[in-house]
Amino acid sequence: MSENTTYSFVNEKAASMKPKRNLKKFIMIFIISSLLIVAFNTFFILNEGESALVQRFGRFEAIYMREASDSVLAYVEARPQIALHTGTGLKFKVPFIDKVIKFPSTLILYDSPPQEVLTNDRLRLIFDNTAQWKIDNPLLFYEAYNNIEDAKAPIDDVLYSEMRISVGQMDSYTLISDREATGKMLETMAQSVSRSFANQGIVVIDIRIKRTDLPSETYASIYNRMNTERQRVAALNRSEGERDLLEIRSETDRQVISITSAAERKAEEIRGEGDSEAARIYNEAYSRDPDFFEFYNLLDTYRQTVGNSSTLVVPLDSPFAKYLLGIEP
Repeated sequence: MSENTTYSFVNEKAASMKPKRNLKKFIMIFIISSLLIVAFNTFFILNEGESALVQRFGRFEAIYMREASDSVLAYVEARPQIALHTGTGLKFKVPFIDKVIKFPSTLILYDSPPQEVLTNDRLRLIFDNTAQWKIDNPLLFYEAYNNIEDAKAPIDDVLYSEMRISVGQMDSYTLISDREATGKMLETMAQSVSRSFANQGIVVIDIRIKRTDLPSETYASIYNRMNTERQRVAALNRSEGERDLLEIRSETDRQVISITSAAERKAEEIRGEGDSEAARIYNEAYSRDPDFFEFYNLLDTYRQTVGNSSTLVVPLDSPFAKYLLGIEP
């Protein structure tokens, strides 16, 4: 057999084997792809900030959540045909049959457009507020709204209604200047809105007012009301200050009188003790030489009664004459 004949035979054999190798490669690729598709449709991943519903032939089979709330537990307990699975990660579903519907379980910020409301004192205010809400029960939420966009309009209607009712019970000055009262009002509003959506799987966590504007025609009225209120508070503070001043002065005067009385009483006691001690010393001295002290007392009497230009008439039989002239009475 020649060399050309051998080469031609080898080429024909290689050409006949090439379709078989391509067929095997195609089959392997098909099998691997099919396995990947089946695996992809058999499992799904539930992330930290998600909840999910599993639907089979149009009927809900399970709820997947990171952590179930009390309302979800009560809901599932009343419907034993629905399974509840908690925790995140890789989850199983029946491939090509089960449908997974996911919702965010984190807070959702809703920014409502500015709205005009009427206060209790018949003044118009423009409120620009926001709300933070979340999907508490994904199954109830899906049955009520199907998606988040469809839920925004009902939330806006309820928020505006509650805002109109709550603001209508408060004066404009309180809404603008009293943050504590406004905070309590918003907290009560959030609770009321949550009750309105309790059967729709929504919980409103917080409502905040971003900005409060006044129509131009209400500026003067609001200013006058605020000025009057500030003057009332100032007058109240002054009256309280004057009352405290009187109390402080009265207490100070009482303490001064008490201290002065105690000091005078102590001084009198000390004087009494001094006079008593002086009398004791005098008596003791008198008892030692009565004649001398009689003479001393007489001289002291002269000193007190006779001045530099006085004329003194002394009887000869008086004690004065005895000591002055040496005459015995």
